[in-house]
Amino acid sequence: MTDVTTDLRTDQFEMRRLESLSNTIFGVAMTLLANDLPKAGEFKEMPTWHDLGQLYSGRIGGLILSFIIAGVFWISHHRRLARQPEAGRDVVLLNLIFLLSIILLPVTNGLYTNYNMSNAVAVLYGLHLTVIAGLNAWLWWLVFGGWRHEFVAALFPLVVFLPGTAVAAVAPQYAAYVWFLAFGALLIRRLASAPPASDA
Repeated sequence: MTDVTTDLRTDQFEMRRLESLSNTIFGVAMTLLANDLPKAGEFKEMPTWHDLGQLYSGRIGGLILSFIIAGVFWISHHRRLARQPEAGRDVVLLNLIFLLSIILLPVTNGLYTNYNMSNAVAVLYGLHLTVIAGLNAWLWWLVFGGWRHEFVAALFPLVVFLPGTAVAAVAPQYAAYVWFLAFGALLIRRLASAPPASDA
């Protein structure tokens, strides 16, 4: 009996170690989002305000969108790890796949900020966001195994990204406005966790 208990314990992984890794991954990925912004060499002569606005406006919007989305998932990820101090190998592996999807965010963000009017690029970016949201929601489901408010809040970005990606297929210039709604997951979580008002 003791051997079985010991085997079960050795199969468990302390999630605080994963938390340290995820802090690094999110930090690097969110920093690299700015890597595809225009460099000085892109201007053939001294730029005017018009030149700066024309070159930066779309890319800054894509950067802000990706940064907000990454921030929403970083908050959700750490709230989830706080509720799951230990986990088995399958959950750890799924968390690593989730972190891999975060690592790839600067790649699809770079494509999107440079070619956001392309249907193919916008759909690729939207599908990537949908995969991240789906993995995050799946991990929350594994924590609770039911429709708790934390899981509903984690599911909300997925509900936003799917129609946003459909919009990207036909009108990529409007997709970002839909994707920005994913920020509402934080509001849902805050409202659901707020203490009920007293009747007095």
